Amino acid sequence: MALMIRSPGRQRSLLMVGDLIVVLLTTVTGFANHGELASAGLSRMAATFVPFAFAWFVVSPWLGCFEAERVTRPTDLWRPPLAALLAAPLGAIVRGLWLGAPVIPVFAVVMGAVLGAALFAWRLLAMALLPRMAPGTR
Repeated sequence: MALMIRSPGRQRSLLMVGDLIVVLLTTVTGFANHGELASAGLSRMAATFVPFAFAWFVVSPWLGCFEAERVTRPTDLWRPPLAALLAAPLGAIVRGLWLGAPVIPVFAVVMGAVLGAALFAWRLLAMALLPRMAPGTR
């Protein structure tokens, strides 16, 4: 069952909001998995969420993650996970600058992998819900 969203701009907006929610849930889940959810505070979570959301929105358009004809094509589901893996080092660098802390490479790798898997799942769901757009539709 496809949602009645025919406008490419509205589809893009829905994807962007969904992507932000996925980055937020990934951030909160990370703090919860490390037993720091209660003690972290909003500013500390923001110091992870904002840099990784920023990095996602810088990198993902370069891989066509918001192009109408690609977001509903199963053969293009590799794009969001790859974009997440490529965005993670930038997110980790921005986070390190924000916190005035060293960049931990393993954190970037893990965050990229987890975020990539979560975005893959969200985009798979979005692909099932959004109508197919004609090639060249923007």
